[in-house]
Amino acid sequence: MAIKFTQHTLDKIEKIIQESGYVIRYERGNFQSGYCILQAKKVVVLNKFFQTEGKINTLIDLLPQLEINFDALTHESQKLYDEVMALGNDKQSQLNLPFVHA
Repeated sequence: MAIKFTQHTLDKIEKIIQESGYVIRYERGNFQSGYCILQAKKVVVLNKFFQTEGKINTLIDLLPQLEINFDALTHESQKLYDEVMALGNDKQSQLNLPFVHA
């Protein structure tokens, strides 16, 4: 699957996270990795100065770290979630490295 770095794609990935009860906020801050997760409050804070591509890549990298309730997702979100998770696994195998997130 090739990811298109568009606002529409960003909206769909954000929807997956929001359907699992997380709040996504775009703020300025000194994030070394470009994001911060407040797990207890289910808040994801991303660097608001990222371009669309950076926001999409960051959210894709974050998905495995979040508690995503697959059954609570809409069918469309479940399909995209599976595709994004497969993409992450492909990255891991192509690099021949463990799939580690910053």
